[in-house]
Amino acid sequence: MHYSGKFALMGRVNTPVINEAERLALENGLRTSKSHAFRMRCQTILLKSDGRKSKDVASIVGMSHVSVNSWLKRYKDEGIQGLLTKPGRGRKALIDQVTDTTAIVAAVKANRSRISMAKAEWEAKRSEASRPVGREAFTNFLKALAQDISASEKE
Repeated sequence: MHYSGKFALMGRVNTPVINEAERLALENGLRTSKSHAFRMRCQTILLKSDGRKSKDVASIVGMSHVSVNSWLKRYKDEGIQGLLTKPGRGRKALIDQVTDTTAIVAAVKANRSRISMAKAEWEAKRSEASRPVGREAFTNFLKALAQDISASEKE
């Protein structure tokens, strides 16, 4: 069947039917999640559940309509857990908190007055296959480590 006129340009609206508990979980994810990507995905599903078209939702949340439909499919298949970023995605950290903390702390203790010396000492002990770490990344790691130590001392 072929449609003509103004109806030919209208896309179908794939509206998910969500119950009150699902709506509350999505709204909570939208308000409280630390992950910007997860908040956008929750907003996407909420907007689609209100009956909006994918292109309209895409312009609101800043993604393509194809992505909107992909996240909608994942939500239908997996629920709210499907909106989370799966492990292994994204850029890998240059400094691993579990394996590098002890070596970095030792290097900093040996070179308390010079962060660049501590960084150089730590990098010299790493495997040759490791990617180089910039000064800013190293300093940010130390700041996060100091915050973790401060928080654990307060408990």
